[in-house]
Amino acid sequence: MKTIATLSLAVLLTLTAAAQSPSKVLKQAEKALGGQKALLAVRTVKSSGTIRRVSDGVSGKYLFQTSQPNLLNIAYDLDGFEVEYGSNGRSGWTRNSRDGLQTLTGEASIEFQAMAAFRSGLWLNAKKEKAKLVSGGSANVNGKPANVVTMITAKGIPIKMFFDAATGLPVREEMPDAGQTRVTDYSDYRSVSGTMQPFAIRFTAGGESLDVAVSDVTVNRPAERADFDFPVVSGEPLPDIKALLEELRANEDRVEELLDSYSYTQKSIKRELGKDGILREIGSETYQLSFYKGNRIRRLVEKNGRPLNAKEQADEDKEAAKRVEEIEREIAKSDSRMGKQGSNGAPSEESRRISTAEVLRASKLINPRRERFRGRDVIVFDFEPDPAFDFKNAKSMLKFFGKTAGVMWIDEKDKQVARLEAVLADSFKIGGGVLAKLRKGASFTLEQERVNNEIWLPSQADINLSVRVLLVKGIDVNQLIRSYDYRRFETEVKDATVNPTPKQ
Repeated sequence: MKTIATLSLAVLLTLTAAAQSPSKVLKQAEKALGGQKALLAVRTVKSSGTIRRVSDGVSGKYLFQTSQPNLLNIAYDLDGFEVEYGSNGRSGWTRNSRDGLQTLTGEASIEFQAMAAFRSGLWLNAKKEKAKLVSGGSANVNGKPANVVTMITAKGIPIKMFFDAATGLPVREEMPDAGQTRVTDYSDYRSVSGTMQPFAIRFTAGGESLDVAVSDVTVNRPAERADFDFPVVSGEPLPDIKALLEELRANEDRVEELLDSYSYTQKSIKRELGKDGILREIGSETYQLSFYKGNRIRRLVEKNGRPLNAKEQADEDKEAAKRVEEIEREIAKSDSRMGKQGSNGAPSEESRRISTAEVLRASKLINPRRERFRGRDVIVFDFEPDPAFDFKNAKSMLKFFGKTAGVMWIDEKDKQVARLEAVLADSFKIGGGVLAKLRKGASFTLEQERVNNEIWLPSQADINLSVRVLLVKGIDVNQLIRSYDYRRFETEVKDATVNPTPKQ
């Protein structure tokens, strides 16, 4: 009976530990690290020391820097082989002695940006950034019991945190990193400027472990912004960015003509971050797209994985035919107003492709650099809102893009955009805020592919935003848009014929 009672008590204690709420675990951790007030006051952290590869003992120098809200730089060398990662708040990059400098894109970019934000702010801004905190129960880390909390970012990146059950201090983190899990272990905590900082760190990923012995840590020492920006590694002169954008704008007439001869399939996937922190698909729509005199024509051909029935498809085809007739009327009306000059089939304001040069008029262009993207030479630069721009008299489209910050890749030879990443740096009001308000932090990513060696066309777009509609309802949008099966389109759109939807 005594044995049974002992076992029952052990099970009860285990269940109690596992049932601790994330808020309770994190409050204990904040207290152990110096208190929430002290942690919120931390703006920068810089640590240095030595790093050693466990497998062969090769070692070198190590440097770590972070600055609020999401600046990060990690640099080290192993027997002369240099590795460096950085986030300048708009984009992430990596550099090493073998592959040179590269901007992080796709999932790697999202994962690294999540890590940069976490390194500078921990979990303290989780609610503000719409991240979810989920209890992970208990675990054993290096022979000691630990409480587990997983933070899932708004973009679905899980950060698993382990806290010593006795002290409350963070002892481990697990984060996704390029298809694998990066494990970071912390120990040897010491007090620095009222906060507890780890002086022993182990990184493990892909079967390789690196040990860091920290020798110096400083908190809230002013950081140089240049420490987080892209290193200058190429001696080849860069083109004038504004002149390049003008060339890109001038080239868009030719691009519009090419678009008229293409059709493709586009699948829009709606996703939702559940209470359990898992990002799930909740619906999808598949369209067949083509361009007519610079205007985009869309036909719905599939919904939630199910093709439309004959009646539904016929209705969609009629709508597409009506749209073409509307375009013809708009062009005729414009030609009539412009007399002999004619409008040359100019697309309508709401459906035409917006000029990149026009969009960036309200932005400051910084950090230009040369890189390779999809086997092509590209010019990459960051952009951010220009405080000197006259927003009061600008068009709504310029007002919106003038509030974004991000990075753009331009094919230097083709004079076309290859990739774009943007984040809304400030809230954007529609109708003075009465109709809707797009909240700060909304992010947009567009990646394109080169088709038929002549034109860059969308391959994937990732949209993540939160909007308040009519001052009442808040809506979160998490959408992935995939475009594929590009082909020459020879049949007139007004015929409203629908090709069978190809497999993705």
